[in-house]
Amino acid sequence: MKVILSGGGTGGHIYPALTIADQIKKLQPEAEISFVGTQQGLEKDIIPRYGYKLQFIEVAGFKRSLSLDTLRSAAKLFAGLYDAYKIISNEKPDLVIGTGGYVCGPIVFMAALRGIPCCIQEQNAMPGVTNKILSRYVRKVFLGYKEGGKYFHGKAELEYTGNPIRSEILQHTREEAVKELGLDPAKKTILVSGGSRGARTINNAMLEAELALSGRAEVQVLHATGDVNYDAYMAEIKKRGGVADNIIIKPYLHNMPVALAAADLAVFRAGAIGLAELMAKGVPSLLVPYPYATANHQEFNARAVEAQGAAKVILDKDLTGDTVLEFIEHLLVHEEELQQMHAAAQKLGRPRAAEVIAKEAVALTKQ
Repeated sequence: MKVILSGGGTGGHIYPALTIADQIKKLQPEAEISFVGTQQGLEKDIIPRYGYKLQFIEVAGFKRSLSLDTLRSAAKLFAGLYDAYKIISNEKPDLVIGTGGYVCGPIVFMAALRGIPCCIQEQNAMPGVTNKILSRYVRKVFLGYKEGGKYFHGKAELEYTGNPIRSEILQHTREEAVKELGLDPAKKTILVSGGSRGARTINNAMLEAELALSGRAEVQVLHATGDVNYDAYMAEIKKRGGVADNIIIKPYLHNMPVALAAADLAVFRAGAIGLAELMAKGVPSLLVPYPYATANHQEFNARAVEAQGAAKVILDKDLTGDTVLEFIEHLLVHEEELQQMHAAAQKLGRPRAAEVIAKEAVALTKQ
């Protein structure tokens, strides 16, 4: 069996595709799996590290207003369709899976036209434009959020599976993680991250909160500021008198699965895969959606989780040291609410999403 996966531009599209690929390999060890991406996306660096073949097409995203760039993108789209036609003709795949981003448009579309079983996986509660279009041609759409289903109007069958997460997310217990990170098992652990590059708004708010929580006996904070923000953050902390050893500040957390296992509460952005990992571990959260995400999809993700009682949402423009500290203080005092949020997060978790998607996608080839 030959399988092509495509999804790129950002890690949010690439890592779900890799996770699905790994599950297909477990189901069908003899499967030949390859990826299609662009030379400009992160897939160029990420996919080869996992040992999968990667082929490139020429395609670019469209601007939302008419301009010279739009015309250039249209030209690249036709080039991408031709590239995709050649790849499909040469590879003759039995299955094609798209995980979002404009790169998957040409390859999934051309495969569908040739009658090859195709499906897509949509990570967000507000679907991307490419997946909305492709849903009119593919056989199945795997939803990361139930709420995303109302935006698809194509012929495809919709199935809510949750988002694929890395298997290592589930490999650590809290006890193991706390020990590995050198934390105090008796204290509540607050995990703070604004993504791989950090988030200035979250950092600014946490600086005030961490100064207030410094030296507290019942709580510890593990905060990744992002590499580009770390030096300035630490300089400001030092200027303000420093913090006690219950406040641990790092530029980057290289082992996020361990950090998630140690967390009792999180302050996070609302990217789809980060949220899926939080839910799989049952971690209650304060979510601060990135305000410039395409179509504001992070707020849609965050609101969906908040509606189920697993998180509280504070918009970026409203986040202050006082608001984040009030949230933390409240849950430290009201343990029953923290546990209710934990249970709600666990209920939302879909740790077997990748396995389910792989099985259902492979089954399409036998219909």
